[in-house]
Amino acid sequence: MAEYSLSTAQRSRIIQAKEREPHASLGMHSAKSGAKKGVVVRAYLQNADNCQVVTANSKGEEIRFPLKKIDDSGFFEGFSDAITSTQSYRLRTNLPNGEIRQFFDPYSFLPTLSEQDLYLFNQGNEHFIYNKLGAHEKIIDGTPGVAFAVWAPSAKRVSVVGDFNQWDGRYHPMRSLGSSGVWELFIPGLGDGTTYKFEVHGADGSLRLKSDPYGTRFEAPPHNASIVCRVNQYQWNDQEWIQNRSNKNWKKEPISIYEVHPESWKRVETDGNRPLTYREMAHELADYVSEQGFTHVEFLPLAEHPFSGSWGYQVTGFFAPTHRFGSPEDFQYLVDTFHQRGIGVIIDWVPGHFPKDSFALAEFDGSHLYEHADPRQGEHRDWGTLIFNYGRHEVRAFLIASALSWFERFHIDGLRVDAVASMLYLDYSREEGEWIPNQYGGRENIEAIEFLRNVNDLVHNYYPGAITIAEESTAFGGVSHPTKEHGLGFDFKWNMGWMHDTLSYFSNDPIHRKWHQNELTFGMLYNFSEHFVLTFSHDEVVHGKASMLMKMGMWHIPEKAANLRALYALMWAWPGKKTLFMGCEFGQASEWKYDGSLDWHLLQYIDHYGVKDLVRDLNFLYQNEPVLPDTDHRPECFQWINCDDSENSVLSFVRLSDNEKGTFLIVGNFTPVERKGYRVGAPYPGFWRECINTNAAEYGGSGEGNNGGTPTEPTPWDGRPHSLQLTLPPLSVTIFQLQ
Repeated sequence: MAEYSLSTAQRSRIIQAKEREPHASLGMHSAKSGAKKGVVVRAYLQNADNCQVVTANSKGEEIRFPLKKIDDSGFFEGFSDAITSTQSYRLRTNLPNGEIRQFFDPYSFLPTLSEQDLYLFNQGNEHFIYNKLGAHEKIIDGTPGVAFAVWAPSAKRVSVVGDFNQWDGRYHPMRSLGSSGVWELFIPGLGDGTTYKFEVHGADGSLRLKSDPYGTRFEAPPHNASIVCRVNQYQWNDQEWIQNRSNKNWKKEPISIYEVHPESWKRVETDGNRPLTYREMAHELADYVSEQGFTHVEFLPLAEHPFSGSWGYQVTGFFAPTHRFGSPEDFQYLVDTFHQRGIGVIIDWVPGHFPKDSFALAEFDGSHLYEHADPRQGEHRDWGTLIFNYGRHEVRAFLIASALSWFERFHIDGLRVDAVASMLYLDYSREEGEWIPNQYGGRENIEAIEFLRNVNDLVHNYYPGAITIAEESTAFGGVSHPTKEHGLGFDFKWNMGWMHDTLSYFSNDPIHRKWHQNELTFGMLYNFSEHFVLTFSHDEVVHGKASMLMKMGMWHIPEKAANLRALYALMWAWPGKKTLFMGCEFGQASEWKYDGSLDWHLLQYIDHYGVKDLVRDLNFLYQNEPVLPDTDHRPECFQWINCDDSENSVLSFVRLSDNEKGTFLIVGNFTPVERKGYRVGAPYPGFWRECINTNAAEYGGSGEGNNGGTPTEPTPWDGRPHSLQLTLPPLSVTIFQLQ
């Protein structure tokens, strides 16, 4: 056998797809045949009858030499002394159907990742690793193609498979980049739209087809293949919005968020009852949100997920907008359109867990790579999902890159981070003996805490004016405090306590409410301990909890609607930013259904369009009166007038302006009894204009009120030297402002 030939064992490793270093055998290499010096070229080709090498000599003249087919499966090898060192070349093959193909050999290219790239990734410090791992169109030495890279340190072999090789993992095995755990291959001739997966020969001997963890576009289930996608081609028109955002202090700005599940907001009945596309939503949803006065839209998770019934919370594509509504470019168009309409875009981000789907992250390389091996650390039994191993540098890099990619590629304005409580505590939803304490014997997940601090700092450093919001339901301290003050670094935290207490109060029949006054007032004891968002979310209108309207403790719809209007006015008057789930703004009667549309037909009835119009007016009051958003976080600007009138179920407080003028007085009467001549202390004398009366006829109320406002009288009351004599409509909140 000639000196250049591989041994039978070496050929077998290639043919059987067991070679970790395919570039060491395949491609062009310097070689000898007897006394002759030249090059050897080896190729493993699918369905090829013959193969030639096409190259050129030093004069630029074309040189061709044949390769011998050594194995029927497609192994070719050949030597030439016409050239003496490795150089650029192409392979020319004849296929059984008569087609002639000429292409650059994937095994003739150097690695597409540098040692520095790999070092930073392994240290968890390559924040934009999504630009390196995954699939990226590149031009290398003048040759266009796609560079593939994936992290799978325990794999025995990884191949790129797709339509281009009939999904056969023998023909495009990847190169192992040493101890980095990264596998890499540049395949010339592929481009945008190529479907692919990684065939992973796992450490456990298994053979798995895995979608790309860094993929930016995916096929619909059940195929779930990744798709090469140009995500940086969109021409943005939101530069003014981004610039203005960078100068915002959101603590002082109005934030009123409309939470949306895009699959069920509105459907096209004339087209198979399908959901709206990203481009359709870009205009129709933006129009609605703008008309209603919301400042932001928050989408339930838009990252790719196979099962619609998870509402997007079981993510398999952490870098990809779901295919359900269009392409990544379509989503970019949506965000761009919203920005041009002055509306911010927030997405739910789910770094706390991931599903067990065999095509995704679970046991990715035949080992517990992204998840903990021990189920006491690695499994959410409640949700049937797996928990990320936040102590592993590469896993943190993956999640950090995911967060940053949504800002960088898609220009979003904020993240609402799901299930933060489950990340903070090792014993979350676990009994004694079902969890492992941290190194100090405590229940806090130290690695997850550090990860959250890190990602919050990076988001704020890279994207000034971006916001992060924590869904966190415990008393963990400092969630919305800066990391330099030992907080978690979030901008805001959902106020779950206020939500539960307030809903509990309003679910009572009014006759019993006098015994529950503390449910309305208790929240003020901790209201300024965090920067809170007051929230009625999707979680409150599913699973038998009833819709917001039907939670209200009255029998008849008009009375329930009056209760709901009073609740919303109290919410908007209370210090804190606002979030309201879609449908709640018009008193959706039925529970939310993820696979249907909101009950838009209800808007023909005043009990529903009245609630909608009130929410609109509350939003515009909140936006147009700076004292309200500016003092959301300032305890000195809130004062009770009377929080003790439980006998009448009346509550009154003020939102103080830095000047007397502009101060708001809020009075709630939470019984169906009208109270005429009810006296309320006032912090300042003057005329108090009636800005909002939830009992107004245009909202569906009876119309009783205070005729647009009333002046103070020099009658001391509630510890103040002045007072107002008011008419308190039944089941109402009235908002006054000092003129």
